[in-house]
Amino acid sequence: MSPTAFPLHPGKHELPAVLDPAEHAARVRARHPGATLKHFVGIVIVYQTQVMEYAHKRYRPRPLNRWIRGDLRMFDHHGHTFGLCGGFGVGAPAAALILEQLITLGATRFVTVGTAAALSPDLLPGTLVVCREALRDEGVSRHYLPPTASIRPSSSLTDHLVRTIRTPARSGPTWTTDAPYRETEAEVAQYGALGVLTADMEAAAVFAVAAYRAVHAAAVFAVADTLVNRRPHDTQATQGALRAALPAAFTALLAASTAPRRAQ
Repeated sequence: MSPTAFPLHPGKHELPAVLDPAEHAARVRARHPGATLKHFVGIVIVYQTQVMEYAHKRYRPRPLNRWIRGDLRMFDHHGHTFGLCGGFGVGAPAAALILEQLITLGATRFVTVGTAAALSPDLLPGTLVVCREALRDEGVSRHYLPPTASIRPSSSLTDHLVRTIRTPARSGPTWTTDAPYRETEAEVAQYGALGVLTADMEAAAVFAVAAYRAVHAAAVFAVADTLVNRRPHDTQATQGALRAALPAAFTALLAASTAPRRAQ
């Protein structure tokens, strides 16, 4: 065991896990026979409580109680079934756990809607940023895939997301980190100079789980603050951007589900 290696155990990525997410699905179906998400167009995952509350008012989704460790809901729109998931916390481990549980129940397409901090001085609070790549500076992704500097989301689902966002938006890389109180000026300057637009806490893990399980995932952020010059938060602008991102995420999922299979 090398003290500098991560993960610590050599060859981990070729080894089976002790816990299988299918066990979770079996427990759910023991209580709710027929529980499945296979017919869902896709699921939008949100992190902020205010976004979930807004979605409840706009879409009136029905709860799927105790299917996952979070608040999972469904609604029908023009003959299609969508899922909405929140209430499980923030950070890479929480997002990965929820994603695994949703996948094992049959879901195959995901868009995460959350907030991020700007690494570029021209990114103002309330700007939407579609993630094209995530620097893997958290821990979860390293347990799913061998070490690389970054990981990309589903290109086709991301393209659909870019096309469906009607408000001004940017697209580019993010820096995913587990330690928001250990983001340093040196890192902000380095990644900003490389063209990385934002810092977040989940994207790299979400993309790694999706790649490992062979499903589709994309992410969009509303800029909440900045790590460049520490402007005050503009909560109203951020909330407005999150609300604009929500319907775009559902539309992107629908577009991806109806696209030719090779284009998904």
